[in-house]
Amino acid sequence: MPNLLKDDAIGKLVIRLSAGIFMLFHGFAKILHPESLGFIRSMLEGVDLPAALAYGVYAGEVVAPLMIILGIYCRVGGLIVVVNMLFAIWLAHSADLFSLTEHCGWALELQGFYLFTGLALVFLGSGRYAVKPD
Repeated sequence: MPNLLKDDAIGKLVIRLSAGIFMLFHGFAKILHPESLGFIRSMLEGVDLPAALAYGVYAGEVVAPLMIILGIYCRVGGLIVVVNMLFAIWLAHSADLFSLTEHCGWALELQGFYLFTGLALVFLGSGRYAVKPD
């Protein structure tokens, strides 16, 4: 009988669902409030990047999380999340990179969670419990 407490495929599933579902909430917020793209566009233009790149947020916060949750090209989805979070940290949160909250937590712990779980999925892949295991 297999020991479920030592099943790395279940661990990968937990990481996939955690990262994917939580990130997808951010994507749904962007879908429900498309005017938020204006803020992203202005940040991109502020660093001389094309405003059209703002639509990449849909790839990073809707498409990639769905890929991760379902386990379809999970490594690619993880990489898209990593790139999305690097842009978000650079454009919107760089001033807080070395900051702590009033409770001494890292000011960017949520962004760090998405960045590092995305990176973990790049290396781990989807695991066995996926639509298209890799």
